Amino acid sequence: TYGTLSEGERKRVEIARALMTDPELLLLDEPGAGLDLRGREILVQILSQLCQDPDAPTTVLVTHHVEEIPEGITHAVLMAHGSVVAAGPIDEVLTDEKLTQTFGMPLHIAKIDGRWTARAA
Repeated sequence: TYGTLSEGERKRVEIARALMTDPELLLLDEPGAGLDLRGREILVQILSQLCQDPDAPTTVLVTHHVEEIPEGITHAVLMAHGSVVAAGPIDEVLTDEKLTQTFGMPLHIAKIDGRWTARAA
């Protein structure tokens, strides 16, 4: 039953359930929250497949962790204190300067094998 599933299994069931209605938009609000490393990586793999499928719904992903951004996400919006800091194509938005401005501390961001990673500069 649903109650016996792990947090990662529940997240996958919830996404599958949302996709059953063939939506035009899939809104994922911090889908990696509460997941361990294994669960997060499985989720990101599934979302990468989904985001690269031309027949999949438009996907909006809300996250505080760039490591959770799956391949196939094309645009990003950075927000701080309710205001937009930057918006546009993901490679133009996810920069050291813009992430530093968003989070209020010096940050370095890199894309490795199609996945983003960030750390203090």
